[in-house]
Amino acid sequence: MYDWCMADTLPRLRMDLDLMPSPVPDRPGLLMRDPYHYSEAALIVPPLLVQCLHLFDGQSSETDLRAQLLELTGDLRVGEIIAGLRKSLSDAGFLDDETYASLKGRCHEAFSAASIREPLLAGEGYPGVRDELAAMLAGWLPKEPPTSNGLVGIAAPHASLEPAATCYGDAYGSLAADLRDRTFIILGTSHYGEPERFGLTRKSFVTPLGQTRTNTALVDELEKAGGGAVKMEDYCHAVEHSIEFQVLFLQQLFGGDVRIVPVLCGPFAHSIYEGGKPEDDDNVRRFLGGLGEIAAREAARLFWVLGIDMAHMGRRYGDPFEAQMGEPAMEEVAEADRRRIGHLESGDARGFWSAVQENRDSLKWCGSSPLYTFLSAVPQARGKLLRYGQWNIDDASAVTFGAMEFRGRS
Repeated sequence: MYDWCMADTLPRLRMDLDLMPSPVPDRPGLLMRDPYHYSEAALIVPPLLVQCLHLFDGQSSETDLRAQLLELTGDLRVGEIIAGLRKSLSDAGFLDDETYASLKGRCHEAFSAASIREPLLAGEGYPGVRDELAAMLAGWLPKEPPTSNGLVGIAAPHASLEPAATCYGDAYGSLAADLRDRTFIILGTSHYGEPERFGLTRKSFVTPLGQTRTNTALVDELEKAGGGAVKMEDYCHAVEHSIEFQVLFLQQLFGGDVRIVPVLCGPFAHSIYEGGKPEDDDNVRRFLGGLGEIAAREAARLFWVLGIDMAHMGRRYGDPFEAQMGEPAMEEVAEADRRRIGHLESGDARGFWSAVQENRDSLKWCGSSPLYTFLSAVPQARGKLLRYGQWNIDDASAVTFGAMEFRGRS
């Protein structure tokens, strides 16, 4: 009886999938994709079967699924539907089962063994041909780069390139040619990373514009200092775009072999939901301390780049309202964004984090952890907003972002 019950139990549907309404007019339902790219499958689950997905919870049984389908359809012949749904979800790697474990294991092993970090979005998020990509980026940047201007860092979006082009252009248009020999520490949002963790890699980033050089000595130092806060050769680097987009602009300005330290910053979730400061976590404190020591010692040889977006509002992000640019709700978001930006401009890390913690970050700033990490490591930095933007990612959801520059306190 025990073995039968175990075999009858439905596996759990993965909680980390991308779910959105089907974009195909003649195929309504729920579109499901894997943001980790363990599988490249995309499934559209019909509305009737969407009502049954909650039973894939690791506790309900196939008998429960059969009963619900019978109630919904009145048709006793539901066995083939059940078998087809379960097989489709499993083959796509969307269930927490042996198929998913195998797909995940192979992907992690392949990334760990790779000598380089392959481009994720070449040919999709931006042109995959060198000349086309260079021409596009050049069109967004100033014709003449500025002269030496004493910047210590910038913040640029990681939203899709064309909707945020003016913000990218303003941020990277601040960078003078004499920064060419610096090591660029890129703090990117880790959308899929573990909370209170920093993802590191020693791999060079490859794009159509060339292959970067990773400053492995600094990576090694951060790994040693960060201890349990560090996830080394973090697979999230393989599927994350927040650093890749920054690399493109740095290569455009300073050559394909620009020197970088890529750091993915996971959310400081415990602090947001439970209170206190991010560094109350001992591992986070160690990493921030190690990064701060590098910042102080190597100041003249470093430049900081933050790949961040700000608020995420509307249906796609769990809000009970539709977010539309120009409407009162998004104007209120803009005001709230600017209050947070005010703390960045004054270098007030504590004030910034207190603002993030309000209502458990109801603005859902995905760039909050890279920003706090930067302010902690470079406490003398004072920001300036160069441009602010909003973009409707779909008809009911919007993202905000900006271009900022940071200078050292006089």
